[in-house]
Amino acid sequence: MFTWLAENAGTVLISLVLLAVVAAILASMRRSRKAGKPSCGCSCESCALHGKCGRNGDH
Repeated sequence: MFTWLAENAGTVLISLVLLAVVAAILASMRRSRKAGKPSCGCSCESCALHGKCGRNGDH
């Protein structure tokens, strides 16, 4: 097991870093959603789907 880990240390390290980045992005998206911020990054007034996206017309 230790030999395999030593041979694949680079792959394991990169995979862990990528997993941490994805987890951070998902956590940030979840916090934004709970705070009621739009997920698209723009205001609802100028949106073509104003009143049609998300719950109750909001993002």
